[in-house]
Amino acid sequence: MAKRSFTPLIALPGGYTAEGAPPPGDPSRTLIEHTYATLRDDIVEGRLPPGGKLRIEHLRTQYQVGAGTLREAVTRLVSDALVTVEGQRGFRVAPIALEELQDITSLRVHIEIDALRQSIRAGDAQWRTALAEAFTALSAEEQPIAPPRRRQWEALNVRFHEALLSGHASPWTLRVLRLLSRHSERYRFCAMGLPGSVRDVHIEHTEIYELAMAGQDARAALALEAHIRATPDLLIKALREGRAFLPGTVQLMRS
Repeated sequence: MAKRSFTPLIALPGGYTAEGAPPPGDPSRTLIEHTYATLRDDIVEGRLPPGGKLRIEHLRTQYQVGAGTLREAVTRLVSDALVTVEGQRGFRVAPIALEELQDITSLRVHIEIDALRQSIRAGDAQWRTALAEAFTALSAEEQPIAPPRRRQWEALNVRFHEALLSGHASPWTLRVLRLLSRHSERYRFCAMGLPGSVRDVHIEHTEIYELAMAGQDARAALALEAHIRATPDLLIKALREGRAFLPGTVQLMRS
């Protein structure tokens, strides 16, 4: 694999803003953020394959950073559950599995739907303004979503979903959903490349946004649930039809 150079990545979970500026502070922390975001992107996009061993000595050459920086970045990925620890044997990229996607989806539906309804009921003018700004920014990136700008879209997608829930502040809900979102991104990346997909994510977001702004919490919740379930439904269908294969999974038999 070719050596990676560091460029600012659009990755909110890694500490970057939607505009792509690195976080301020200690330069050593900035390098760790760069390393974390780059490793994370390589896991999401499959350059570091599911189940693959992460050898610090090899990664030092590949990413051109010190062992200490790498270990701290990898440790953060362990906290994200994107990397697993093998006792004294080192680290591996977390496996990818259809069952995991279904579990993530069920948790998101259970938590995010209730949080949205509370947010709409409690949302004030400031919430409506923030949601409108997030929707406008996201809309500019997804008509349609350009594959080279997937990272930018992901950051704005996170911003929009968090803005939807921000009318009723719940820090722990946000923490849990951010963790689930980091895992969901691996599957969204697979779904974006499905041949013959006719899904219009912008229409889905528009419906959720308009219902939320209109205060229709029950209908907005139903629209959000359909939106959350769309990715696993599309992947399962593609797997059954032989149009897709998730690394590290057993292919489903065609039905």
